[in-house]
Amino acid sequence: MRLNHAGEPAPRVRATLYLSADVLDEARNAAVFLAGYPARLTLAKLADNALRHELDALKQRYNGGRDFPDRSEDLRGGRPIAA
Repeated sequence: MRLNHAGEPAPRVRATLYLSADVLDEARNAAVFLAGYPARLTLAKLADNALRHELDALKQRYNGGRDFPDRSEDLRGGRPIAA
């Protein structure tokens, strides 16, 4: 169980996003294959773990290992911001 900064269970929220069809298909295969003992993997747990792993790597690479600052506005849909 993941805990928030106050040591309480972190709330779960619904998110909608688009993924590559092949990545989602492979993730679903893994979740079904590993659903039982000992992994007890779900698609949500796989996605949560993958995002946490990637966020840790991004923090190390781009922000000295620190959490990214809180955003001042919500994400906007559409094309990514150009560099």
